[in-house]
Amino acid sequence: MELFKGRPDDIKDRLPREIRTYDFLDSLGIEYFRTDHEAANTMEACNRIDAVLGVVICKNLFLCNRQKTAFYLLMMPGDKKFKTKELSAQINSARLSFADPEDMLKYLDIEPGAVSIMGLMNDKDHAVQLLIDEDVLKGSQIGCHPCVNTSSLKMDTKDVIEKFLPATGHDYMTVHLVGED
Repeated sequence: MELFKGRPDDIKDRLPREIRTYDFLDSLGIEYFRTDHEAANTMEACNRIDAVLGVVICKNLFLCNRQKTAFYLLMMPGDKKFKTKELSAQINSARLSFADPEDMLKYLDIEPGAVSIMGLMNDKDHAVQLLIDEDVLKGSQIGCHPCVNTSSLKMDTKDVIEKFLPATGHDYMTVHLVGED
């Protein structure tokens, strides 16, 4: 794996959703670094990607309430454990669960394994509420996927919060997750 600045030169074998991500970031003047890799299905593979990027990729969870009337994208450090009860109390939503892959595709144009804050650019109706763990916001950089799980990006947290989110029309809610047993 190598670290590259910006979009790939050859986009022939890239999915349209990935290219749209690069187009969107470029249009906002957001600088990013990229590495290409096989789909990461193990923690060891994720650790290798993190090492190339020089930043830990966020754990991104796509959640919904039981009625499927509220959808949430949660960004949290990869090493924290997710506790439904801990989050539910903070957002006043009982019975949170993982949303279906169909909803992930419908709202974020993302498939399982590639969930990322970048998908919010596809949520034109603002159906998804972004939740960010406070520890993610403390980092100077964020690692995420460009809507596919065969590439990973690194960019400044400030650019994501101050340029990317406003351009998508999304705001975020800061949450505090302990993630311990």
